[in-house]
Amino acid sequence: MAVNRVPVLKRCRSLGLEPAYLGISKSSDRNLIRSSRKVSEYGLQMREKQKAKFIYGVLEKPFRNYYKKADRMKGQTGENLMRFLELRLDNVVFRLGFARTRREARQMVDHKAFTVNGRMVNIPSYSVKKGDVVEIREKARGSQHIKDIFEITADRTVPAWLSADQENFKGIVEELPTRDQIDVPVNEMLIVELYSK
Repeated sequence: MAVNRVPVLKRCRSLGLEPAYLGISKSSDRNLIRSSRKVSEYGLQMREKQKAKFIYGVLEKPFRNYYKKADRMKGQTGENLMRFLELRLDNVVFRLGFARTRREARQMVDHKAFTVNGRMVNIPSYSVKKGDVVEIREKARGSQHIKDIFEITADRTVPAWLSADQENFKGIVEELPTRDQIDVPVNEMLIVELYSK
């Protein structure tokens, strides 16, 4: 499987992204000095796509598949695309505060730490639905790692479309997220323009 090994803070700088959106509390003191050349329209569209892929940890082929699926659905393609990305299991685990970063959430899902509606799921791209219950498996609940995560994520705001119950190690998908509830600094319309050429 392809792995992006570019340092996270370096990638954040190049995309003009705050590391906090990835769940990382560090920040870089360095400033990226860009040439004074004007960025083309294609360049802006490409940067927005790269930003969305980087935030959610999705590679090009799956990202394109999400776009095709979003394009076939009713409603706005850009909003549908963002909803698909937001409903990935690894993202939901991160949003519930069960992981510090999306990368950590992805690894924990890979290591079979979660169940969805009582069934073990180890596919980070698994798409959750309204009413789904995401729980930390019994054998992982007592680990020091989970306790450390809960300490760090205790003050993290859980989006309105989710409800988290850390005492019982579970979260519920109350509703499908609207674009207003997705606080990711991505202009999805530029991505739609890029793919619709």
